[in-house]
Amino acid sequence: MSVVVRFAPSPTGMLHVGGARTAIFNYFFARAHGGRFILRIEDTDTERSKQEYTDEILDSMRWLGLDWDAEPIYQTQRFDLYRSYVRKMLNAGTAYKCWATAAEIDEMRAKAQAEGKKPMYDRRFRDFEGPEPAGPYVVRFKAPLTGTTIVHDLIKGDVSFANEEIDDFVILRSNDAPTYNFTVVVDDVEMGISHVIRGDDHLNNTPKQIMLMNALGMKVPHYAHVPMILGSDKVKLSKRHGAVAVTNYREEGYLPEAMLNALVRLGWARGDQEIFSKADLAAEFKLEGCGSSPSVFDRTKLDHLNNHYIREKSLEELSDLLKLSYGVDLSVLLATPSSRKLFEALRERAVKLTDFASLASWYLDNNFVRDEASMKEIVATTPRDALDALAGKWAALATADFSGPKAFEAIKETANNLKLKIPQLAKPVRVLLTGTLASPDLGIVLEALGRDRALERLRRI
Repeated sequence: MSVVVRFAPSPTGMLHVGGARTAIFNYFFARAHGGRFILRIEDTDTERSKQEYTDEILDSMRWLGLDWDAEPIYQTQRFDLYRSYVRKMLNAGTAYKCWATAAEIDEMRAKAQAEGKKPMYDRRFRDFEGPEPAGPYVVRFKAPLTGTTIVHDLIKGDVSFANEEIDDFVILRSNDAPTYNFTVVVDDVEMGISHVIRGDDHLNNTPKQIMLMNALGMKVPHYAHVPMILGSDKVKLSKRHGAVAVTNYREEGYLPEAMLNALVRLGWARGDQEIFSKADLAAEFKLEGCGSSPSVFDRTKLDHLNNHYIREKSLEELSDLLKLSYGVDLSVLLATPSSRKLFEALRERAVKLTDFASLASWYLDNNFVRDEASMKEIVATTPRDALDALAGKWAALATADFSGPKAFEAIKETANNLKLKIPQLAKPVRVLLTGTLASPDLGIVLEALGRDRALERLRRI
């Protein structure tokens, strides 16, 4: 069959991790089956929908590399279409007008609840045949009163809903605005959606949507409800777990390749494979790989993936990306073989792109700040004559001969001459040169700095 899927975000907020995972599943399912991926902006909540959120959603999807087919579809531009479907249902007798007021609805629900029944509308206008009352009305769907509606879910299996438990829900409000469940059905029908892949928080809406499609005589798409995403405490992921919007992770310094790879692994697997390229996923993504249990969003795994993709990038790519996206200029590290070695070492260490600014700060700024605790505990307890002797050895080396191996050999010789262990001298040297003990191989540091800068820092205590 021809595969057509849709991602349908609501622009009432930024694209969050769960929404991005849904978009990713739809996108790669379409690509793996040679199908179409449609982007539908569900902006019927006009009070909460904002253009800035729409722009952010589109930008986040582009950043993740999720290109949609054709122009995005906006529901607010399709109200006439939805109303025409309402008229069809009224004419067919599968929907009806209801003049019950909000107060009357509250009263009948309270009465039902007091009687131990489900708080539902009492369907008083379901078979109304008299003259139409004056005043505003809504249009309700005439839901089946008996039987069951079965959702044949491709992930969860068959899920049954008793029809008697489903209210005659509103499909058109009194202000002439269509409701969510109705617009979704009309759009899915009009767009020829073959598979609806979405979060399982929508599962309870599905029987209503199937009922509407049956009433319209339309083919019901295949449904696949993916489990929710949990935080590290096994509770549904939310803002209290930290950043939840894709934009936040982008600003923090994560690469789109890492974010995409981490999200696709939340509830989907192919054997034990952890690293997936876009090409892999476009060829291999199948719903059979989706699990039915909630997945935990693990920052540690995301960090591991991000470091992996950072290490895969060339120094030139990283330099351009850092300057363009974060205003960090590391182009000076591309200038010489020794500085390139340092850049490579920083690339191995960086977990996020934003780490590079701090990792390279000691090299870029001669007025860098040294770690106070390390200065007190390590440098202050190092014999001054050892540092002076080392400075003399470095000064005796010609500038051109100041390579990492030779400079480090001078540290070893000085330590041996003064009956010190090599770390007893190497550690304070590292702190004096970089401000911290957490820096790349000391030989790489020395060669990148060069003789004169290394000497100046060694003597500046």
